[in-house]
Amino acid sequence: MRRAMNSEAAPSLLGVTLRRSFTTGRFFLGYGSAISVVLGVSLALSPGSAFASTFPFLLPIFVVVGSMGAMVVFTNDRIKGVLEYLLAYGYSPRRLFVTFLLTALALSAVVLSVAVAAGLGVYLIRGHQFTTQFATLLVLYAIPMSIASSAFAATVGMLWTSLSSPRAGMNSPIGLIPLIGILPCLVTLFLLTTLAAAGIFSPAELLLIAAGVVGAVVLIVVALLSTLGRFLRRERLLSPA
Repeated sequence: MRRAMNSEAAPSLLGVTLRRSFTTGRFFLGYGSAISVVLGVSLALSPGSAFASTFPFLLPIFVVVGSMGAMVVFTNDRIKGVLEYLLAYGYSPRRLFVTFLLTALALSAVVLSVAVAAGLGVYLIRGHQFTTQFATLLVLYAIPMSIASSAFAATVGMLWTSLSSPRAGMNSPIGLIPLIGILPCLVTLFLLTTLAAAGIFSPAELLLIAAGVVGAVVLIVVALLSTLGRFLRRERLLSPA
């Protein structure tokens, strides 16, 4: 009870974690935003409907990369003992995880906003119409998959970092988590491409399948978060092993 009360009374870390992630993870945020903008503008300048049909499916891949700033801060804090200090101050592991998860989602929202605004702006300036089909792809797949994949990458990364020996650089989870984070996007692209080539499903049915994959990713994230109390004890984060 005492720990719970201390945790509740401790001030929120979300604001400072956001600022630190923007600064420390500026490479990932800048790279994810830049490559998303380049992709969107390039497709928007292409003839035909390449932007409307392709951009929503590729966008989540780069949004995940842009959200990795939160994992950089989490990994650094784990290595330097900052998490140990925060736990001693009264924060619970669950509250720390939620803080970094929300930070990752905020970073992904920044990349999403910049990329969609740039690509769609150029697309409309060139005289194309904002169609219902494109809006549906954004609402049912691109935006939800970007958020879900970023949450998946952050959750797996934090669990991995917490349950393993602290390491820096490419030997740490941050070196591989971007690849793990984009797996849902790549699996969806492969699945849709294979099914489209087979001609079994209509475009509307393929979109529903894509939305189903997004739902599956969300369920995986929820399942991982539900294991925090069982696998991530306070003593584990305090342990150097």
